[in-house]
Order: sequence, then C-alpha cells, then structure tokens
Amino acid sequence: MTLRAPFPWFGGKSRVADLVWDRFGDVPNYVEPFAGSLAVLLGRPHAPRTETVNDIDHYLANFWRAVKAHPEAVAMEANWPVNEADILARHAWLAAHLPVLVQRIRTEAEYFDPQIAGWWVWGISAWIGSGWCRVRGDGHQPEQLPHLGNAGMGINRKLPHLGNAGMGINRKLPHLGSAGMGINRKLPHLGDAGRGAAILDTLAGLRDRLRNVRVACGEWDRVLGPSVTHKHGVTGVFLDPPYSADEHSVDYATKSDGVAEKAQAWAVENGDNPLLRIALCGYDGEHDMPESWETAAWKARGGYGSQSDGKGRSNSKRERVWFSPHCLKRRLIA
Repeated sequence: MTLRAPFPWFGGKSRVADLVWDRFGDVPNYVEPFAGSLAVLLGRPHAPRTETVNDIDHYLANFWRAVKAHPEAVAMEANWPVNEADILARHAWLAAHLPVLVQRIRTEAEYFDPQIAGWWVWGISAWIGSGWCRVRGDGHQPEQLPHLGNAGMGINRKLPHLGNAGMGINRKLPHLGSAGMGINRKLPHLGDAGRGAAILDTLAGLRDRLRNVRVACGEWDRVLGPSVTHKHGVTGVFLDPPYSADEHSVDYATKSDGVAEKAQAWAVENGDNPLLRIALCGYDGEHDMPESWETAAWKARGGYGSQSDGKGRSNSKRERVWFSPHCLKRRLIA
C-alpha cells in the first residue's frame, strides 16, 4: 500500500520523493526539519532506519503523535460528514484549545489529543485553500479567536474576521467537489461503516510506518545539531522551508519571513560535511548556492493557486531541489 498523508498540504513534495531518495540512498539516518505532510519520508523505498521529523505546527505534531499511538481514536473523531456549520464550530473549538495543546505538546513528550487530531484532519480535508486553524507569528497563538462568551448571541452574534474577504469562516464553502480531499475523498461503494473502516485502515498503515519515527515540535534547527544528525552516521537532511515571503502563492499558516534564507545558510555552511547529504527546496532564482551543489528541476502538481494564470501556476514550473556535494551522483530528471 502506498502511504501518504490523509490530508491536502500546500507545498507537499510527493512528486520529488523518488529523486531525493535517489540522491540520498539508503542512509542510516534521516532528518526532516519541516515535516508537513511527510511526503518524502512516506515515499522512502528502503526499510526505515533512524528517522527524526519536526514541525512548528502543533496541530500537525499532535496529529502525527496521535496516529502513532491511537489511530482508532483519531479515525473515530475524523469520520464525520462535511457540514459547513460544523466546520465553523470546530474551527472555533480548535482555536480555543490551542494554548493548552501547545503547552502540553511542548512539555510532555508523549502527549496527544485524538479529538483535536481527528477534528483537525477532518477540517483541513474539507477546507478550500489556506487558513484552516490559522495561527499567527511564531505559530503558537490563534490569529483571532471567535467570540466564545455569552455576549453577542443569535442574530446579533459578531462573526470573527477569518477570511481574506472579511466574510467570516461561515461564508467560506467547504470543499464540495465530487472527489473530495484527504479523508473526505469519495470512496465508491462504501456506506458510512465502510468509510470509517477505510479511514482506520489508512491511519493504521501510518501508525505502523511511523512507529519508530521521532516526532519533534519546535523550531526547525533544533533537530540539526550533531547529536541528531551525523553522530548517527551518514545523514540525509531534507530541507523544505516555507519559501521566501515574496515568493508565496498561498497564505502560510505560520510566519515564515527569513526561514528560507536561514535554512539556505545552514545548508551552505554544512554542505561540505561528508557525513551529510542535504537537499534544499526552493524556486528557481531563490537560492544562490555554491557551484559544487547540483540542481534538479521538477514540476509541482499545484493547488488552488494553480487554477488561474496567477503566481501559483507559474511557480509550479520553477520548483528546484539543490543537492549538496556528498549526495550520490545520479542522473537528474527534470
């Protein structure tokens, strides 16, 4: 069974996974500081070895933790029909619970909340575009909590401004296409019970694959010290930072200003280490890498930003991966 994240993810790198592993080889250690949908890790053609992933998004870290520990509970919470009113209510509930989630994820190594995980993956699979459970700044606080008190009820309730057009989340239609997205993808010839079983099968497969993967939640460079990387032997490091602010074709959930530049600086500084095989993602012209690095071009599938003649479509042809000098020398496929 081909494994993939059961939710849509902007900037996922499933299409480039084969190329990355072709250049990394069967490394004894693998580190992914910007985990996202784990497309490259899940596309690994070799048996898992020592693997560490990290992401600053606490909803995401909670989801991967919960799937590792209790996929049955996550599947139960995620098995729900697409309902616009429920999206509004669950968005508000998830935003209100984020501060507690952040505190416990940061201080309890094995903590997870399956209800938050199930509702989060259900909502992101029903949501169109970016903004689901959007956070601000360092990714630790809701951008704007909806009113949760007693004042402002019924028709006088003030709707939170959560959409770019100022229409409120309840005006943003869920994904209603025939195919659906993520866990809400249409499954032929399956009733409600069949859909629940399919969700559980997917999450159980991910549990088995992630059993020994170490999931960190915090700043990207926390997992790039010697004790996590080359002290375990030859290490593949896959760097997929949010692209530079002036390159965005979507509205990223967390502040990304300067992260791409810092990731590039780390890659250049460590690129000559023979124990490191580094892949850095970005757009053509975004990173000025040393001549000793090799560049591979590839074309992204694109998301909502590619459905017009805007930046999303043009950027899909500008995708690049830069490989450090000690990556395996193989034929690059454009």
